[in-house]
Formats: sequence, structure tokens, C-alpha cells
Amino acid sequence: MLRHRIIGLGVIAATAVVLAGCSGGGGGGESGGGSAETVSIMGAFTDAQAAAFQADLDEWSKESGITVKYDGNTDFQTAVVARATAGNPPDIAIYPQPGVLKSQTNTLFPLEDLGIDVEGIIADEANGLGTIAQVDGKTFGLPYSINVKSLVWYNPAAFAKAGLEIPTTDAEMTALSEKIKADGLGYPWCAGIESGGATGWGATDWLEEYVLRYGGLDTYNEWITGDVKFDSEIVNKAGDKVATELLADGQVNGGGPAIATTSFQTAGNQLFVEGKDNGQCFMMRQGSFIADFFPDDIKAQIAAGDLSNIDFFQLPSPEGTENAMLGGGDLVGAFTNNESTKAVVEYITGKDFGSNGYASQAIFLSPHNDFDASLYTTEFQKKSQELLKDATLFGFDASDQMPGEIGSGEEWTQLTSWFAGQTTMESAFQAIDAAFPTD
Repeated sequence: MLRHRIIGLGVIAATAVVLAGCSGGGGGGESGGGSAETVSIMGAFTDAQAAAFQADLDEWSKESGITVKYDGNTDFQTAVVARATAGNPPDIAIYPQPGVLKSQTNTLFPLEDLGIDVEGIIADEANGLGTIAQVDGKTFGLPYSINVKSLVWYNPAAFAKAGLEIPTTDAEMTALSEKIKADGLGYPWCAGIESGGATGWGATDWLEEYVLRYGGLDTYNEWITGDVKFDSEIVNKAGDKVATELLADGQVNGGGPAIATTSFQTAGNQLFVEGKDNGQCFMMRQGSFIADFFPDDIKAQIAAGDLSNIDFFQLPSPEGTENAMLGGGDLVGAFTNNESTKAVVEYITGKDFGSNGYASQAIFLSPHNDFDASLYTTEFQKKSQELLKDATLFGFDASDQMPGEIGSGEEWTQLTSWFAGQTTMESAFQAIDAAFPTD
């Protein structure tokens, strides 16, 4: 998820913040010290989102009798490690990335040890969501909020004017691309992977989409750990599909070199222009967060519930593959083991979280298919949940789970070079494999 990448890249030195409530336990003992009726939570989100999160918990506290204090820290990844190392972690931490959580399994409690019915919580979630933070058969974290990335954004008015229909299969999407080119309407895809020091992350998402679909969840997870190589048959197949969609002649204005130098933030602006000479494109695969970067008039339409010029459909899966959804999310882990911590974890990871007001946050999407969608305030939230319900697989962003030198290092660099035409796909994949840590 982009905002988590920005947090990671924009880390500043910070002093560990002492939270009110129970202080850390973890690692296999009983509960930590402090009042059992006050539970502290640390996370990375701040400002309006943090205020809404706290307000939801305050409302829940009126019935539960448990006081919950949330503290948002923009240097969360550094601060939570520092506090746990010092023996003063919060009771609960909300992790933007699974890697940091998994690095702290020596001080976090398996949720099963808290007496939490993990299987019951994840029963209405897409396959893959409940196992993101499993280590040696134990669950150290569950998502409380997720985001979806397998979205293809389009301009309904432009589709209607050109006589285009939304594709429901991969074959129909290919036929649509060919029609757009043959009729001289413009370019099938908008795409940009330039993001300053994080240039290339947009390419990783495209590759992940098809490794997940062609390989299934087990192969996808083995790819994350390095057991399945980049230069393997399945990842090469996924790479060839990406090349067909983005790098073939006429698919994107300017081809691969333009993708490598076009900002992900502005690539979608070409959905709203008219004519090939103006660079009109008709589809853009991007995560739900991209709506924040559309032109002001489009954002105003979205706020008013007017989707006549912007909407999305799910990226179709190739024939013979499962209906998959790529995404990210925030995972809840526990440093203390007592009844109050258990109750809070059960609430914020359960299907009722958000019912006390937090669902009004446009960034929130419950991982639960049974969440009451009427509580959402945007059509995009409601539609995303419907798409998620139909997905049989959920793949958590792979590059966020790979070792840092790969997922936010060599992979970004090599995929950008491939897109730019400076190296071949084969050479790029081999270079990434060579950089993978061996221990």
C-alpha cells in the first residue's frame, strides 16, 4: 500500500513514545504489567484517521468497559521495535507491513495463546487473509483493515462515447485493447511507475497480479520467501503477461520508457482527455488509493457520489486461474496476554469493527465479507467489498513481504530498467535472484 511505502521512505528520527495502559509482556509469559482495564495501541496512521479510530473505540468502550488509548507514530516501524527491545511495548500494535510483525514474533503472543478463535474470525474472509502473519502454524496477526489493488479504473463517459464495454474476462480485455488500437481511439492503458526514490514499485504490483493468478496462493507465498525464483517458469509467464499488456506496441503512450518516467500520481489524468493525439488512455490498473491523486474536478465528483467520469472494475483473471485480489492491509498483533487485550483484538479484527463510526473513513475496508456495507460512506468502499466477496484468493503485496533489499530495492531497480528497455526481463529476473539473501 502506497502510504506505507511513503512512511517507510520518509522515516525520521523519533523518540519512543510511552503509551498509557498495560506495558509489554510478550514472548510466552503471562500478561504484562499495568491496568487490565486500559489497553494501549500503537500504529502508523495519524491525524483524522487516528481520531476516527479512537472515536470508534471510545464508543465501543461504553459497552465493554475497557478503555483503549491509540497513539499514532509516523516512525512506527522504528518505534515499535525500539519499545519492544526495551521491554516497554504497547499492548497492541497495528502493522502496515507483515515483515516487521514477523520480525517480532519473539515478543508478540500468538493470538491462539490469548484464547482468540482465529478460525472463527477469518471464516468469512477471502483465502489468504488469515494466514498473512502465520509463523510455524501460529497466528501472530490478523488484518483489521485492508485495501485492494486489482482495480482497473476507467472513464464511463469515455467508454460510452467510444462504444466500449467493460471486459469481464481476460480474453475480453485483450479484445478491448485491440479494438481501442484498431479504431485509433487512443491507448488501452495508462501507466506510470515513477515515484522518486521508490520508482519501480508500480511495476511490482503488475507482476504480483499475475504470479498470484498463474501460480495460486502457495506458489505466490513461496515466491515471497525466495523458494520460487524470479527466473522460474511461473514468474516468467507472469512477466510475459505484463509485457503483453504494457510493453507491446501501442499499449501505452510512449511504451516502456514513458512508463518508467511517468509519475504514478499523474498517469491517470489521461483517462480524462479526449483523442489519441492528446494521449487518451482507457484503463489504469491501480490500487484504491489512486482516487486521491485524480484531478480536483474528478475528486469533487467522487465526493458527490457522481461516478459518471470515473469508476473501476476488477482486473480479470486469465482463463483457468482463480479469481484473485491483490491488496494490502494493517495487521493487529498483541504484546500482552490478558482478557482486556483479547477483547480489544477480537473487536478490531472482527466483523463488527467500524460499526461504531470508523467505516466512515474512505480508507477503511473491512476484511470481512459479512461486514454491513451500508455503514460505508463511499460507493468505492461498497463496490470494493462486493468484488472482494467474489474473490477466492487474496494476495498480500509480495514486495512488502520480501526482504527489504529485494522488495524495496533490487526488484524496483531491475523492473524499472526492464520497462525502460535498458535490460531484458530475463536479465532483470536473474539479477533479482542473485541479490536474494541466502540465510
